[in-house]
Amino acid sequence: MARNQLSRRSFLKRAGAAGAVAAFPTVVPSTVLGAEAPSNKIVMGAIGVGSMGTGDLNGFLNKSEVRVVAVCDVDRNHYENARNIVNGKYHNSDCKTYLDFRELIGRGDLDAIQTAVPDHWHAIPAIEAAKAGLDIHGQKPLARSIREGRAICDAVHRYGRVWQTGSWQRSVAHFRRACELVRNGRVGKISYVEVGLPTGGTRPPQPHIPVPDNLDWDRWLGPAPWRDYCNFGNGGCHWDWRWILDYSGGQLTDWAGHHIDIAHWGLGFDNTGPIEIQGKGDYPQTGLYNAPSKYKFHCKYANGLDMVVANNQQVSQGAKWFGDKGWIHVSRGGLNASDPKILKEVIGPDEIQLYNSRDHMQNFLDCVKNRKTTITPVETAHRSISVGLLGEIAMLTGRKIRWNPETEEIIGDPAASALLGRSYREPWTL
Repeated sequence: MARNQLSRRSFLKRAGAAGAVAAFPTVVPSTVLGAEAPSNKIVMGAIGVGSMGTGDLNGFLNKSEVRVVAVCDVDRNHYENARNIVNGKYHNSDCKTYLDFRELIGRGDLDAIQTAVPDHWHAIPAIEAAKAGLDIHGQKPLARSIREGRAICDAVHRYGRVWQTGSWQRSVAHFRRACELVRNGRVGKISYVEVGLPTGGTRPPQPHIPVPDNLDWDRWLGPAPWRDYCNFGNGGCHWDWRWILDYSGGQLTDWAGHHIDIAHWGLGFDNTGPIEIQGKGDYPQTGLYNAPSKYKFHCKYANGLDMVVANNQQVSQGAKWFGDKGWIHVSRGGLNASDPKILKEVIGPDEIQLYNSRDHMQNFLDCVKNRKTTITPVETAHRSISVGLLGEIAMLTGRKIRWNPETEEIIGDPAASALLGRSYREPWTL
């Protein structure tokens, strides 16, 4: 292994073999060993390097403390493009490519990975990476099912890994500002919250067509049910899988990890969830896409608070908290309040100061080095997407769901409880 690709893990193992671990800090200052010291480089691999994966890859490549050494994808075009990006950055030809994520995880020289794969693939690579002792930056939503999410959480905790979810809005100043204002009572006691997410679409049935030579279709499907290949829309199968329930929950689950996440942050609900959920979704009965095009469900929390989650034709997109002294609304378009004076309020030093991250990827890297908790840790991600997944179960069954957020169980409804997990196609298991 080249010296400049020696991972922090390998360096510390070698130090340990010499009986020196106790004498070394986790990160050795560059003034001691130089800026290119192995202890200062976080050696990373990337799993899933299409669309979002390429964006994340470029983000990490721009961080001086990162060394990307391997990429993995089920599409040869994707991993060859990613390899060229990496090699172009480092002006060499060292980046290795993989079709099977298990081979990348098993290299033995990595400190961390980034994953950006379809939702139905989120759980297995994440759990395997945690078992291998790797820290993980994983795209939202955490998982396609609540049981998968809990399994990821358990693995991250059991193996002591650092986890960052791609719910990057927490690292944007005006989202943090909105949540601090709410948490510090600037609109009084909150009794009602609205969360608006995008509206879905439809697509006519598509004919089965030959699998492209560059794609391992069986591996792309992985644990999901078999289906013959067809064109999902944008990018063949690589983008619009989001609107097919075998792989995702449509705009609901695609965006729950953003705006439901922010709603929970403003409420201080990062480690809990609703106790009752009911609603209705318009699920297309024909065509390729079967995720709800429109949806609306109500959540009741143990403290009596009500939250409505709906597509943005029914509720303004973003998170909006209603208190007995006014309201605050935040979205990617900005921050608004019932009275503009609320937005000028100063949060005092003795008031609630929320986690302050100004760079989502840097926050992950800092936590890899100092072993602190990231701004979007695994449990927070699990609770955020759980609301969306419970709403999906309520809409699919057409019944009110009673939920125990402590035990993560649906009460008195075995049929609904069965939807907390998903069957896996052999040979894949959770």
